[in-house]
Amino acid sequence: MQTTLSFIGGLGGWEIMIILVFVLIFFGASKIPEIARGMGKGIREFKDATKEIKDEIESGVRLDK
Repeated sequence: MQTTLSFIGGLGGWEIMIILVFVLIFFGASKIPEIARGMGKGIREFKDATKEIKDEIESGVRLDK
């Protein structure tokens, strides 16, 4: 069974396992939670920014009517 992601392509179980082992060796077990935390903050900030832009556009459309 292969996992298909649009931006990565087809990945099998062995490929995912090799990537995870490489990340563990390269960054170390203590850095992985820190990296994940940073990525989570970045994603949250991006979602907040897009929500603010969407709200501004919707409020501008309401004022034009």
